[in-house]
Amino acid sequence: MVKKSQEYIVKIDTLNHQAQGIARIDGFVVFVDNVLIDEVVKIKIEEVKKEYAKAKLVEFLEKSPYRKDPECPYYHLCGGCHLMHAKYQHQLSLKKLLVEDAFRRIGKLSPKINDVIGMEKPFRYRNKTALPVGGDYKKPQIGFYKKMTHDIVDIDYCLIQHEFCDDVIKGMKEMIKKHKIEVYDERKHQGVLRHIVVRNSFAFDEMMLILVCAKVPENLEAIKKDILDKFPKIKSLYLNLNPKRTNVILGDEDILIWGSSTIKDKIGNLTFEISPKSFFQVNSVQTEVLYSQVVKYLRNIEAEVVFDIYSGIGTISMFIAPFCKKVYAIEIVEDAVEDAKKSSKNNSISNIEFICGCAEIEIPKLLKSGIIPQAVILDPPRSGCEKELLESLIEHKISNIIYVSCNPSTLARDANILYSGGYEILEVQPVDMFPQTFHVECVALFKKGYS
Repeated sequence: MVKKSQEYIVKIDTLNHQAQGIARIDGFVVFVDNVLIDEVVKIKIEEVKKEYAKAKLVEFLEKSPYRKDPECPYYHLCGGCHLMHAKYQHQLSLKKLLVEDAFRRIGKLSPKINDVIGMEKPFRYRNKTALPVGGDYKKPQIGFYKKMTHDIVDIDYCLIQHEFCDDVIKGMKEMIKKHKIEVYDERKHQGVLRHIVVRNSFAFDEMMLILVCAKVPENLEAIKKDILDKFPKIKSLYLNLNPKRTNVILGDEDILIWGSSTIKDKIGNLTFEISPKSFFQVNSVQTEVLYSQVVKYLRNIEAEVVFDIYSGIGTISMFIAPFCKKVYAIEIVEDAVEDAKKSSKNNSISNIEFICGCAEIEIPKLLKSGIIPQAVILDPPRSGCEKELLESLIEHKISNIIYVSCNPSTLARDANILYSGGYEILEVQPVDMFPQTFHVECVALFKKGYS
């Protein structure tokens, strides 16, 4: 029987979907952070549940040849990264294992899964970050949450964010002190400044700064003036009001307090307009790699009419438009659809019809009206597709489905539904959009097979 506070020597068998090591003590599963497969370690049990235990790493007895020292001094406290203790090529191998495990364990399938496409420079790649603010105005904290908590790890820089984010972290700490900005306390639901959201354009060297507040700061004009003096690259400065007792970062109301309503960024040769709530992939370099894989599948299919479901600000729609006769882009967020229309016009693309609405409602309407695509692209949130949508695609026997996913678990779950509905999985191509973390993006190609 595994006991709390007891120390054990174990060998790490594999990693789970959150990159935690899995060891077994007399068959009982134990999870351990910051370890690699085949390492032998001494652990101390911290928590015992009915079916598993969690343990703290005490000592390495046999280290993996793929282990390295993390470049970040905050790594072992911060919950933002999970694999910085592994050499980068090994990170890619581990992510392939995570995708294979999801399909086998959740999807009950064993499709062809290619090697993960990695980055040449796997640091400083993020174009967006949301920084929680804590402490008080005398000693403000800006950083990221500790693993599995809402305790803030106070940082001065982050190696996976754009360098400008470092300037914002340091500068905003000074500004909070100078203007005595009341910091929000989520436990008491009191205070003003909750988060600082930074969006950077790598292509145009533009920045959007969003102050997420429970209410309008009393000295907003003075704060605005100092922000603009401190950060001359800012093109867009917003106040987002979020008065609710919630873990959701952005509230409903965006107030433009200075500059342009959007910033621009590029994927390939395409330019996109980005507003505060627009979904835009956080890694612009790897997004081009990801979308090129979608184009590759489309060209092999020779699809003329394509549905792009969960289309966001139209990034995939515009990327594939030159290779199709007609694209129908469906997105529920109205602001994103408006941004997509602007970007489509700016890029002189005229063969996309943008539809604002719920995909589960709009797609059956299009299909029933006789518009039948040769391919459907799915790019849902982490929660995956609604079952009703997948059943509608199965019912109308759509020939080809290209599924873009940021969550192997829900991709595998939905793949099982499509497989049960008569679809073969021809290929899965993982792309490393999130180096140093356990996250991995996949593009999967499904073809209508047996009836």
